Amino acid sequence: MQQKLSLSSSILIGSMLFGMFFGAGNLIFPVHMGQEAGASVWLATAGFLITAIGLPFLGVVAIGISRSNGLFDLASRIHPTYAKLFTVLLYLTIGPAFALPRTATVSYQIGLAPYIGEAYQTMALAGFTLAFFVVALFFAMNPGKLMVYIGKLLNPLFLLFLAVLLVTALLAPMGSIAGAPVSGDYVSHAFFKGFTEGYNTRDALAALAFGIVVVRAMRELGVTEPSAIAGGIVKSGIVTVILMVVIYGFLAYVGASGVTTLALSANGGIALAQTADYYFGSVGAVLLAVIVTLACLKTAVGLISACSETFADLFPASMSYKPYAYVFTVVSFLIGNVGLTQIITLAIPILMLLYPLTITLILLTFLSPLFHHRRAVYAWTTGFAVLAAIGDALNTLPAALAHTATVQSILAAYGQLPFFDIGMGWVVPSIIGCVIGCIHAVFSRARV
Repeated sequence: MQQKLSLSSSILIGSMLFGMFFGAGNLIFPVHMGQEAGASVWLATAGFLITAIGLPFLGVVAIGISRSNGLFDLASRIHPTYAKLFTVLLYLTIGPAFALPRTATVSYQIGLAPYIGEAYQTMALAGFTLAFFVVALFFAMNPGKLMVYIGKLLNPLFLLFLAVLLVTALLAPMGSIAGAPVSGDYVSHAFFKGFTEGYNTRDALAALAFGIVVVRAMRELGVTEPSAIAGGIVKSGIVTVILMVVIYGFLAYVGASGVTTLALSANGGIALAQTADYYFGSVGAVLLAVIVTLACLKTAVGLISACSETFADLFPASMSYKPYAYVFTVVSFLIGNVGLTQIITLAIPILMLLYPLTITLILLTFLSPLFHHRRAVYAWTTGFAVLAAIGDALNTLPAALAHTATVQSILAAYGQLPFFDIGMGWVVPSIIGCVIGCIHAVFSRARV
């Protein structure tokens, strides 16, 4: 039995992990952030990298070092009931409710929508999403071959096409970053705005889902010892981190350097389309369509596989892997036809609720030896984080809901929390909960 991951295997698994992570949002959000941040792009990018790369990396490592069999096992350190609820909500968010439908709608809106007449948009979206999810389902039907499908096939093709666009933009920039205008919250809170923008990638949530996929891949390669698995995850994760740092940096640069030439766009998808057209004309549209579709397809495959495997394990008396894969694919197809804008709008409050809970769980996993794995610390920290995160979620509701008298009165109370105005009202309450949990643990012997 191989108990140490070879360099070639580390690169292969790292490529697979990158392929699952880097999808729709990873392309469109950093470009748009670069446009809005302008001259402050590098400060904003630093904040963005923490939540878009740092936390996902720590999340995958947390699964490895904790010797957990997945998110439910890890979250059970708080409480089994909470673990089941949190696992279901997280997987639905990164799966059929939001992230999975988005992989298809982003591909359509960037690659096909500009060439379809307004009267035929609904029909074209339905046809495209149907074809997209049929292909994704085909690949997901063989979860044991994900390393081959994503790591060896889809991901290298994606990187090749993306490199053509990014290298061209780097060698022949449209404008100067130094003179680029700074918009919105990036004027005064560039770092923290970039930090919360990283939530939109959903990668910290996905990390807790993909972690078990990586563990399974290593076991298939003969790495079975927990310490060897943890070390292998770190090595593979470094490959993923390097790829994502380079690409995010390039995408943010493209957005910031091009904003004076192309003007600020409504979203990153439009910005990418304009950039491709600027450099390559009509050929650029085809290039971008291939880039986006490959990016989204490989993520969709990973999400269908991770969600189906988790629900089959979580509810063993219900359905097996393949029926869940069919159900999640059909639901994603139906929701995908609602439209990209609606999906993003509805997802933001859920993300603002889940991200603080995910961040605290990841950090507690690493700090767990310091407080001797006491359940009280996990429970108190999470309880305070939940209460505070509700306020952050309410603050990002659609205007029709957020401006009601009830919600406004609740938000007025939450407004007293430090950092609430920048979407991080959960930070101080979580620290207070952790301190209370540590004090509680002194008088309790209950371990995880």
